[in-house]
Amino acid sequence: MLAAIIPTRVHAVMDYAVGVLLIAAPWIFQFADESNAAKWISIIVGVVIILQSTITNYEGGFLGHAISMRMHLAMDALIGIFLVVSPWLFGFGDEGANAWLPFVAIGVGELGLAAITNPLPGERRQRAREASRAA
Repeated sequence: MLAAIIPTRVHAVMDYAVGVLLIAAPWIFQFADESNAAKWISIIVGVVIILQSTITNYEGGFLGHAISMRMHLAMDALIGIFLVVSPWLFGFGDEGANAWLPFVAIGVGELGLAAITNPLPGERRQRAREASRAA
């Protein structure tokens, strides 16, 4: 197992940044006109990442805490796998590297980030440390 070295507050910032990046990716990487599938998958996954973040039980969850951090990380891993395979699953893997490479790179990044993020939000991590010192 990889070490959990990314705190949840950093993960939260990265979630929102990746969500915005995916929403803008069709125009940044210029595949909006090449593949409707790529364009809409990128936008929809970006929105899903942002919405998931707003209701996660961590520092970035400002609409509520309906999703645990462990569930959030599991969903991040699934999103990462989905992004990696989507160019070939939805037929835009042969549209050029500008269409498929962002999906693969961001998907691998999502997998890696999910693997190395500490699943305990900062507040609970601090309480756990204090409890272990008191015992």
